[in-house]
Amino acid sequence: MMHRPIDEPAPPRAPRPHPADAPALWPDPPEPGRVDPAVLCALLARHGWHRRGGAPGRYSRWTPPGPGTAGTSLLVPESGSFPDSEDLLGEALTALARSASPSARDVLVALAVPSDEISWWRDVPSGPAGTASWTAEEQLRTAARRLLLAGALAVRARAGYYGARHRRPAAASLEGVLVGPAHGGHRLTAHLPVPTGRPLAVRLHQALYAAREAVDYQRATGGMDAFDGAVGAGVSHELVEAVITLVRGTEGARVGVQWSPAAGVPQGCAASAEPVEFSPGDLPVLREAGARYLRAEPAVPVRITGTVVRMRRSGPRGAGTVRVRVLAGAEVPHVRMSLDEEDYRIAGHAHLVGLPIRVHGRLESRGGFRRLTDAADVVPVQVDEAERDRLMKAMQENLDFFEEACSGD
Repeated sequence: MMHRPIDEPAPPRAPRPHPADAPALWPDPPEPGRVDPAVLCALLARHGWHRRGGAPGRYSRWTPPGPGTAGTSLLVPESGSFPDSEDLLGEALTALARSASPSARDVLVALAVPSDEISWWRDVPSGPAGTASWTAEEQLRTAARRLLLAGALAVRARAGYYGARHRRPAAASLEGVLVGPAHGGHRLTAHLPVPTGRPLAVRLHQALYAAREAVDYQRATGGMDAFDGAVGAGVSHELVEAVITLVRGTEGARVGVQWSPAAGVPQGCAASAEPVEFSPGDLPVLREAGARYLRAEPAVPVRITGTVVRMRRSGPRGAGTVRVRVLAGAEVPHVRMSLDEEDYRIAGHAHLVGLPIRVHGRLESRGGFRRLTDAADVVPVQVDEAERDRLMKAMQENLDFFEEACSGD
């Protein structure tokens, strides 16, 4: 390691950048001309910023939440009709982009992507300096995702138990959701873009209130009937299990939905509503409701069209089991079924020549709607040459899945 001689002058240091020249924490704030001052004020108030006066009728002054922020403020014009409105908005947006306050990021996200906000709170002990344990943050994120997925399932259809049904498109609908950091494992906020996410926000909002009312009814009367009616509002086995995950290990938990100020309040919903609260005392009722939904969901008669991806039987003849990738007829990716010898032979021959099959049966709730019982009337389905070539190629790439399709026939 080399040292500079004592008598050698120190090299000049680069000057420290002025705070105004520091890089923005938010890479690309919205254009001032595309921001409604009323929407910005509503978002600042929502995220805890404090209004500290200003020139009445011209602009308002806002300071961020939390200690140590007395020197930081935003000037926001009351409307865009004043000559300096766009300049004030530009300065306010730049200050937000440079702010280290977590709430500033949430405001900028909501401005950049008009969205409804869903927030989760968990009352859990904090670690040193407001830190959270790894498991606490993971539980918060897991519970939030499960609640969003339960809401997305309810948008697709109403059911007490979904299992594998609708799961793939419901999960795909969450791809546009934006999620912020989990603040100390206590709070998490998701932004649902209005064009694609509002049906989910509305359904989850209604389902959570229906679940809260059903729990209150059971605790007051001992009856579980309210949970049956709550299915129509979007309550399901998946939703109550998500709420259990959110509440377990806490002193209480809350979920709140706030509508995008730019898009307005959806029809049939309150402009402002308190977050829905659940406590550890609700867990026995929620567990009973989840088990009730699991037991009560009936089997569904279906006619499935799909491609055979796996076949197995114990000998060269007799009945066997078949796994089918579903193309149409049910909102599940795959089903298993037991076929008699003749239907098993037909399924095997259809697979060998690259044709899907059509089969009637009952999609059973046991196992998550992944099994078809009373399967019968297996017939090959004709497809065009291009689709047949694609199916044949898929079969050749998955030969290890095809076992004893037509042995002895």
